[in-house]
Amino acid sequence: MLSPRTRYNRRMKLSTQEEYGLRCLLHLARVPGGQSLTIPEISKAEGLSVPNVAKLMRLLRMGGMVQSARGQAGGYTLARPPEKIILSDVLDLLGGQFFSSKFCERHAGRQNVCNHAVDCSLRVLWNTIQSVLHEVLGKITLRDLLCSEHQMADLLACRAPEILAVVQSARPIHTN
Repeated sequence: MLSPRTRYNRRMKLSTQEEYGLRCLLHLARVPGGQSLTIPEISKAEGLSVPNVAKLMRLLRMGGMVQSARGQAGGYTLARPPEKIILSDVLDLLGGQFFSSKFCERHAGRQNVCNHAVDCSLRVLWNTIQSVLHEVLGKITLRDLLCSEHQMADLLACRAPEILAVVQSARPIHTN
């Protein structure tokens, strides 16, 4: 049996880039009247380093999530209203998908092709999880996240039947 510490360390995680990038976007979404914020302001508010926020804002700007303006009144604002920014798009931009069809090619071990390429229970599992993640995150906007933890739990509970339908309809990806 695994110790509690080992079990904790083996959990799937979001990257810090994904987490911090979302926090920066949420901070911008909470600013009244679309007022712009500078990198140091976002950095201070979120407790992140200035270089890290600068990197995140560059990625978010290049991905069309934020826009920047130079000058004394410059800074960053959301490029679209919060209800038009889809969480799956943000996470794909910041870190990519949990599972893709290229996964098996990249994790074939010492072989060119995975030993389990023809019949793989793991591929079905990861593909199902990716489908569920995409379905859930594709229905959540930045505006949805501008709520309390309790309100978010209620929102997800209301969408549970849709999520279960995705699990039931998931089909294996055949990469050979």
